[in-house]
Amino acid sequence: MRSQILALFLSLSASSSALAEMHEVRMLNRGAAGPMVYEPEFVHARPGDTVKFLNGSRGHNAVTVDGMLPEKSSGFKGNLNEEIEVSLDQEGFYGIKCSPHYAMGMVMVIRVGDAALPDDFVGADVPARARQRFEEILARAGLAQ
Repeated sequence: MRSQILALFLSLSASSSALAEMHEVRMLNRGAAGPMVYEPEFVHARPGDTVKFLNGSRGHNAVTVDGMLPEKSSGFKGNLNEEIEVSLDQEGFYGIKCSPHYAMGMVMVIRVGDAALPDDFVGADVPARARQRFEEILARAGLAQ
């Protein structure tokens, strides 16, 4: 009986990790939405999913924006030209920026789970072009603030 329970537990554990999805995001100098973009610009992931940031063009990175991530998340920071994979277990919204091109509006949004968009998601200290892009991304995703 004990071995059957253990086998069932292991089977369920393996199947839940097998359900996790990999989302690929390209970091580009120019894309469908213009210059300095992530494609896609919005990812709706489930807890446990992984987001992989790919070098579509050199000179970019992926970094969480301070104040634009779930409370219990420590965020992440990729180096320039680094392709990184990030597992997202904490439900909520993540604002992502490219450090050297943040003021030019190179940002994206990741939603994990079905959390509601915080009223103050786009903080006051976000550069004007990045703020505009965040608002456009959220509007296209049907989540306008």
